Amino acid sequence: MKKVLIFRTNIETQKSVEAIQMLFNNQSSIINWSIDLEDIDKVLKVKITDTLNENDVKNLVKVKGFYCEALPD
Repeated sequence: MKKVLIFRTNIETQKSVEAIQMLFNNQSSIINWSIDLEDIDKVLKVKITDTLNENDVKNLVKVKGFYCEALPD
């Protein structure tokens, strides 16, 4: 089963997106993802498989030094 998670982040620049890109693209459980730098909440959307969960995604983002908080559905 696939699931889409939505987060508020502090990822504000294209360079920051590129730092996350390398990490996310190496995760086979992440199907696709995007960050809306135009949105006030810098929204990160991540489509994942069952092998990842919300905390896994948060931890991946935190590894790169960024803040990440789940937004309510």
